[in-house]
Amino acid sequence: MQRSSSLLRSGTNQLLLYSLFIIILQACASRASEKEPAGSTAAVAAIPADGHIVKTSAFSDELEITGSLVANQEVNIVSELPRKVVRVHVQEGNIVKAGALLFQLDDADLQAQLERLRQQEQLAALNEARMKDLIEHDAAIQQDYDQAITNLRVLQAEIRQLQVTIGKTRIRAPFDGRIGIIHAYPGALVSANTVLTNIVDDSRIKVEFSVPEKYAHLITRNEEQRFTVASDTTLYRATVIAKESRMNEQTRTLLIRAITPNAQRTLVPGQSARLNLSLRTADNALKIPSQALMPSSSGYAVYLAKNRTVALTPVQIGQRGTNDVQILKGLAAGDTVITSNLLRLTPGAAVELVTVK
Repeated sequence: MQRSSSLLRSGTNQLLLYSLFIIILQACASRASEKEPAGSTAAVAAIPADGHIVKTSAFSDELEITGSLVANQEVNIVSELPRKVVRVHVQEGNIVKAGALLFQLDDADLQAQLERLRQQEQLAALNEARMKDLIEHDAAIQQDYDQAITNLRVLQAEIRQLQVTIGKTRIRAPFDGRIGIIHAYPGALVSANTVLTNIVDDSRIKVEFSVPEKYAHLITRNEEQRFTVASDTTLYRATVIAKESRMNEQTRTLLIRAITPNAQRTLVPGQSARLNLSLRTADNALKIPSQALMPSSSGYAVYLAKNRTVALTPVQIGQRGTNDVQILKGLAAGDTVITSNLLRLTPGAAVELVTVK
């Protein structure tokens, strides 16, 4: 009985000692954990990020739009008379000079009428000369001479009118250009306003495009604009020559016309053109990458890296580019803006710049 009581007391003492040992270990671990966060927090707080040093440089605002290529001049060649085509003097695709004969229409009847009027003119001229001589010798009255001179002048006017009609049977090129598809050949009977072919002056090409009203005032005459076409990779340049006098009320856009040389005739009227409009340029602009900008209800702000800590700075923006944005207020040349890991940053946090551009 005594031995059992002794063993019980011994087990109880061991359990107390073991419990005390556990409590001491937990206390030591707690103190160690209280000391550890100071060092670990310092290590975690240095958030890695990328930086960008603000500098002054030129800044241009660009707008990509689609336009159309138009010939410098283009008209349909038509007949003014209902006549038969007797001769075609050009071939499709030929380049002709202004005044070159293109089509000859039948004028046989007109030539016969012209000959008849010229014979009548000769007789009228003789009558006028006789009456003039008689008037000088007081052998005729003035009324007879006036009738003779009037008849002569009427015939001369009819001859001129007929010569104009005959001239319309010879259809000529109105300007230098390239002949298109021919639609009438010798023997064809054409009516007035029948399209015989067309002529295009493509030595220069006009580029027509419409600009939204927001940017319309930024396009000025004599500005140079760049464009490309689908048929090649060449970057062409065109000079603005005209602006429409009013906005299109349906689309709220303004039609702009520019022109470019086309000596090699590589550009074809009717092609589409992709324009990169240079709207305005600032020579000494402060610009930062667009990803550094953070919108808010009160405007925009950026994170600056100052002495390895984060500072939140409100800014006022200006023009926007494809990858950059102009800063009007809030930054100075030499400031370092943070461009990555922005969601983890808070004002006053430590930051470690991994790369700086």
